[in-house]
Amino acid sequence: MSTNPFHPITGSVMPRFAGVATLMRLPLVAMDDAMFQEVDIGLVGVPWDGGTTNRPGARHGPRQVRDISTMVRNVNRASGIKPFSICNCADLGDTPVNPVDLMDSLARIEGFFNKLQAAGIAPLSIGGDHLVSLPILRTLAKNGPVGMVHFDAHTDTWDGYFGGFKYTHGTPFRRAIEEGVLDPKRTVQIGIRGALYNDAEDTWGQEQSIRVIDIEEFHQMGIEAVIAEARRVVGDGETYVSFDVDALDPVYAPGTGTPEIGGLTTLEAQRLVRGLQGLNLIGGDVVEVSPPFDPSGNTALVAATMAFEILCVLADSISRKKAGASPAF
Repeated sequence: MSTNPFHPITGSVMPRFAGVATLMRLPLVAMDDAMFQEVDIGLVGVPWDGGTTNRPGARHGPRQVRDISTMVRNVNRASGIKPFSICNCADLGDTPVNPVDLMDSLARIEGFFNKLQAAGIAPLSIGGDHLVSLPILRTLAKNGPVGMVHFDAHTDTWDGYFGGFKYTHGTPFRRAIEEGVLDPKRTVQIGIRGALYNDAEDTWGQEQSIRVIDIEEFHQMGIEAVIAEARRVVGDGETYVSFDVDALDPVYAPGTGTPEIGGLTTLEAQRLVRGLQGLNLIGGDVVEVSPPFDPSGNTALVAATMAFEILCVLADSISRKKAGASPAF
C-alpha cells in the first residue's frame, strides 16, 4: 500500500463499488486544504451545459465520470507512464456554476481556474459542454496565446447562434482566437466531419491558419503521420489538449449532445493521445458527456479512459518541467 497521500485508493484496499466517488479515486482536496499547494495536476469537474444548443445533459457528465473512473488503474500499459507516481494529482471538486446565467457561469468557472493557475496547478477537466474550454484557456494564456490539439467532430469555430448570440458550445475556439488566448497557427483539429449548413461554418478557422484534419484526411494519412503533423503544428510551445467525446464514432460514445457517425475508434483516439508524449502540455479537458443519452455508462467509461490517457502525457510533461528538462520535441 502506497504512503503517498496523492496516490489513488486501490481496489485491493477498497472495492471499486465502495467509498466516496472521486475522479480516478484520488484524494478530494479543497483550496483551503494544506495539500492544495502540493498539487501538480488538478482534476476538476465542470458540471454545466448552458452553451448547449440541442441535446442537453452534459452538466451531469462529471458526476457519472467520477463514478465510472473507479475503473482507472495506476500504470498505462502501452506507454509505461505511471502518472500518480511522477506527479501529485488530486480531485479538486467542481467549479461553481450558475445554471440560469451563462455569462455568470463563464465568470465563475474562470475565477476557479485562475486560482489553479496562480498556484501553478495544471488542470485536467471533465465537462460539461465544450464552451467550458473558453474560460479555462483564458486562465492558461497569461504569458500569451497557447497552442491546442483538439479532437472533435466539429471545429467549434462558428460565430453565433439564433441572431448572433456569441457564446455556445459551437463557438469557444472562435472566441478564444478573437480574445488572443488561442494561437490558430499552433492549433490542430482532428476528426472533423459531418454535414454543414453552409461552407462558411468550416472555412473561418482555416482562414486563421488552423490545421484541420478531417476524418477523410485522417484515414488517408494514417495515425503516425497525423501524430507527426500535430506535433509539427504545435511545436515546443505551451499546448492544451481538448477532447470532445463526439470525436469518436457514436457506437463508442452515444451519450453526447451532437453525435456524428463515421468517427474515430477508441483505440485510434488512445494512440493519437499517446503520440503527444513529450510535448509542452499545460492542461486538458474531456467534454460533452451526456449521461441521459447513455444509461449504460459506456460513454462515461470512454471519457474516464481518455482522461487517463491525457493525464499520462500531461504528467510526463509536468514531471519533465519539474526536473528542469526541455520538452522531448
